[in-house]
Amino acid sequence: MGVYEELVARGLIAQVTDEKEIRELVNNGKAVFYIGFDPTADSLHVGHFMALCLMKRLQMAGNKPIALIGGGTAMIGDPSGRTDMRQMMTKETIEHNVSCFREQMSKFIDFSDDKALMVNNADWLLDLNYVEVLREVGACFSVNNMLRAECYKQRMEKGLSFLEFNYMIMQSYDFYALYQKYGCNMQFGGDDQWSNMLGGTELIRRKLSKDAYAMTINLLLNSEGKKMGKTQKGAVWLSAEKTSPFEFYQYWRNVDDADVIKCMKMLTFLSLDEIEEYAKLEGSEINKAKEVLAFELTKLIHGEEEATKAQEGARALFVSGNDTENMPSTTLSDDDFTEGEISVLDLLIKCSLIPSKGEGKRLITQGGVSIDDAKVTEIFAKLSLKDFEKGYVVIKKGKKVFHKAVK
Repeated sequence: MGVYEELVARGLIAQVTDEKEIRELVNNGKAVFYIGFDPTADSLHVGHFMALCLMKRLQMAGNKPIALIGGGTAMIGDPSGRTDMRQMMTKETIEHNVSCFREQMSKFIDFSDDKALMVNNADWLLDLNYVEVLREVGACFSVNNMLRAECYKQRMEKGLSFLEFNYMIMQSYDFYALYQKYGCNMQFGGDDQWSNMLGGTELIRRKLSKDAYAMTINLLLNSEGKKMGKTQKGAVWLSAEKTSPFEFYQYWRNVDDADVIKCMKMLTFLSLDEIEEYAKLEGSEINKAKEVLAFELTKLIHGEEEATKAQEGARALFVSGNDTENMPSTTLSDDDFTEGEISVLDLLIKCSLIPSKGEGKRLITQGGVSIDDAKVTEIFAKLSLKDFEKGYVVIKKGKKVFHKAVK
């Protein structure tokens, strides 16, 4: 099985522009491909995980990845999948986020000896002359076609700024620049990026020649990755400072039964034959597959030692419920208390265990919150400083989520 066939078997590819040519390039290690990452935070999250695993997988087969950091496009903001305009970031914030991305990507991709590139589109986008862009690039785009793109259609009723309207042109220009500078012949992206990607291919063909070769591949990176990357706590980050290895392990240990095998195929480097054996598990036996999934992904991000510690801590926690050493924790300050008390709802929000007090009330009403093994029955219950005499309390949300609040 070639690497392209394996990508298909793992459920990664949604649609392509020319399957025969793409299979030839990928299977023979001739693809020079890029995936873009807009630095909108100081850490990558699991929504990026699939893209990083894909880049690693293709590099192992001899292809050359280009990690394109969107230092330029981040100043515009991608309207795809959004209901409002993204908050504008300063150049200093973008540069800081870019440096954080570089460090995290190096865990997946080998940048030594020109085996891969990391480039920043600010290097060419920020120097463009506006009138020149209008004449040389804008003339290649049909406004009618752009407005038919899904990423724009979904924003038309609520309002689409002219700033965001330019995002497709800027992303298309990225492929054009990468093609000329580095011989990039392939681009990968999520299903909500398809229109932008086709725009890049068309720009290359119109600006260079009809015979200029450019391929695009569309992968379900964003639709699946965003689903994987959202919990009631918010994003699950790849940075240990933002999401501890234990929390990261627990996230994957608690995925829905129906998603375990899909996640194994898309995100781990286990063989398909081995994964098929796990797919045969039924009932409570599926927990074995969940442990393998959580361990493999935690090892990939945080190393085998941290993955082992997280796994041992999780097992001890579920057996006894009192192993607090590896438990995720939140430190409370004096400002979190009013007259020496803190409400359970405020505590749950402070520990990022619920997104709102409404959700907290629902959980408490359904018996889903315990503190130090005592079920919380009153939605307006409070804890006093005396409850923290041992230095912390242990919050249990549902059957699987444990959190230590330290004072």
